[in-house]
Amino acid sequence: MKKLIALLIVLATLSCNNSKNKNSPNPESEEYIDIIGVFDRKELNKNPHADWFKKNYSDYTLDKETVEKLKPLFEDIDIKIFMGTWCTDSRKEIPVFYKLMDKLQLDNKKIELIGMTLEKTTPDSLELNQNIINIPTFIFKKNGEEINRIVEFPIETIEKDILEILTTNDYQNPYDF
Repeated sequence: MKKLIALLIVLATLSCNNSKNKNSPNPESEEYIDIIGVFDRKELNKNPHADWFKKNYSDYTLDKETVEKLKPLFEDIDIKIFMGTWCTDSRKEIPVFYKLMDKLQLDNKKIELIGMTLEKTTPDSLELNQNIINIPTFIFKKNGEEINRIVEFPIETIEKDILEILTTNDYQNPYDF
């Protein structure tokens, strides 16, 4: 239990929080623009985001066995994603998520992508009543009701975590207490 608590403290310290990451592009520079508010995935394929998106997309290898199990499970499932283009965890997990969605041929209309500021806000206050503590946050909904969420990073892999979310009531993200 002590190891789990220590791990959670370390993860919380390193998570995409309000502090600027020295490895992230400088949001104040003229060439860098964060995407804030509801946006289309196509924006991630444009500069300055295309480099990290394409690299992390192509570098990830999906677990084919788990993907096959997921194929029939997305009926009536919608996904709302809160992320930050400035956030290293979002930069890692969002391309992997979309690689999986592309393999599953999930309709992009079932995915709502929301970019957040460093303070984890949006111009239209879309984060209100959403309990966003860290990003990225993937909120899975069935028939409009939240069934579970992945917060910041998957416990195993994105495909295995989603399989657990869609087939059991046992999934817990690292911030569920």
